[in-house]
Amino acid sequence: MCRLVTSVRDRGNDSLAATNQRKMDSKDVKQDASCCSPVCVHNPHLDALKDDVLYHFSLGTGTHDLPAMFGDVKFVCVGGSPWRMKSFIEYIAAELSMEDPKAEYPNICAGTDRYAMYKVGPVLSVSHGMGIPSIAIMLHELIKLLHHAHCTDVTIIRIGTSGGIGLEPGTVVVTKQSVDATFQPKFEQVILGKTVVRNTDLDQSLAEELLQCSKELSQFETVIGNTMCTMDFYEGQARLDGAFCSYTEKDKQDYLSKAKEARVCNIEMESSVFAAMCKLSGLRAAVVCVTLLDRLKGDQLSSSHEVLHSYQQRPQILVGSYIKKQLKAKAAHK
Repeated sequence: MCRLVTSVRDRGNDSLAATNQRKMDSKDVKQDASCCSPVCVHNPHLDALKDDVLYHFSLGTGTHDLPAMFGDVKFVCVGGSPWRMKSFIEYIAAELSMEDPKAEYPNICAGTDRYAMYKVGPVLSVSHGMGIPSIAIMLHELIKLLHHAHCTDVTIIRIGTSGGIGLEPGTVVVTKQSVDATFQPKFEQVILGKTVVRNTDLDQSLAEELLQCSKELSQFETVIGNTMCTMDFYEGQARLDGAFCSYTEKDKQDYLSKAKEARVCNIEMESSVFAAMCKLSGLRAAVVCVTLLDRLKGDQLSSSHEVLHSYQQRPQILVGSYIKKQLKAKAAHK
């Protein structure tokens, strides 16, 4: 099993623990000699399991041949909606000319209603629901799935929607760094009563490659910037239209202006834990979200259904182009 020696950084922990966490979070993570760009897990207890049940996927090591099913996966795209991720796999199948785009693609996770999963060739498409808790559960099981399937050199990209800050609606944002609601580049989680702080850096070379793909497409505006990840859609994002609101329009504008000063380009609810978990597992990761509105100008969506649908296609168009380009480059080197 490919594992790293890990430690958590708790508030009040000694300097050794803090040093170990920084090493784990650094870009130069030391891996076992047996690891060659694998998907790594950080759990020695998995060795003691006879079968590992991926409950929320309705899959498992004892019931499914995961290497046969998923061993060729090189690209994973995740997004909130099951419908969106089915739409993506149909789109990528047509782009790669791998299968009939009009064919029905079965939901691999049909045994559960928690998540949906689709596959064509080396591309896996998985829904993650809404918010940090939902995507975190999915990522635990996805990372273990890729690990058990012996996948290597995997790139994972979250595609989705967001609220922009000072950007025209329809702008695509490739995340440079995920920040929390105080504009700090970190993800905090309480484990065993202690606050664990993890790094939220994403792969900068991947972000630049995606930006270059957008330039080559020349279909819509794409920028690289920070993404603020919040725990809530309403108050956590300074909206004025929730069931509860204890602040003024001026308070909202002041807060969003501070976010813009911190180079925050958009707001969503999954990027921090996505960045943290992908970094820990050695996955090359990116977040690509389209902005549906400029939050400095309002809170509710006023664009037509047709316009919003066209906006939502943009991340999949960009990521599809990137995947196609990468596969062509690999084929040329064979």
